[in-house]
Amino acid sequence: MAVGAYFSFSGMITFKNWNPAIPLTDYPSDRLLVETDAPYLAPAPHRGTRNEPAFVRHTAERLAAARGESLETLAATTTANARRVFGARLSLTL
Repeated sequence: MAVGAYFSFSGMITFKNWNPAIPLTDYPSDRLLVETDAPYLAPAPHRGTRNEPAFVRHTAERLAAARGESLETLAATTTANARRVFGARLSLTL
């Protein structure tokens, strides 16, 4: 966190046995991203199947719940963060 890195969370945070070393509320909201890690590590309830980009919603729901935020708030935050990280070319596709 001290170097200003971004933190991206995949479907692994939906696994029953996932135990974060740092509480998800400790990550700064302006540094959060969510990802699919497709085709691997599908989130629950799809664990054990091929991961698809559409499943990122499960990851976002879990992250939002762990942070005590609404999915809509987290989605707006992570979308703004992705635009900042990936630049104008991403803004054209969202």
